[in-house]
Amino acid sequence: MSVYLITYDLNKPVQDYDDLFKKIQSLGDWNHFMKSNWFVSTSQYGTEDIQKELLKILDQNDFLFITRLISGYHGWLPQETWDWLTSHM
Repeated sequence: MSVYLITYDLNKPVQDYDDLFKKIQSLGDWNHFMKSNWFVSTSQYGTEDIQKELLKILDQNDFLFITRLISGYHGWLPQETWDWLTSHM
């Protein structure tokens, strides 16, 4: 299993996030810790596969960044998110 960070910026003035959220949640076990940032744990998808799935929802003017996490990360997040990361890494 790998954990991926998905981050995006939707650039339309009015956005409907429901379809995007459902698509991200369908990729695997997830943790939504900041407004436009998700962790997803999956063995089924890699970065390119995740991009392909999300591009079905996003507009061409939106921004998207996906990366696989490895050890050596640091930051200030809710304890619930650190616990989720610990259990999935």
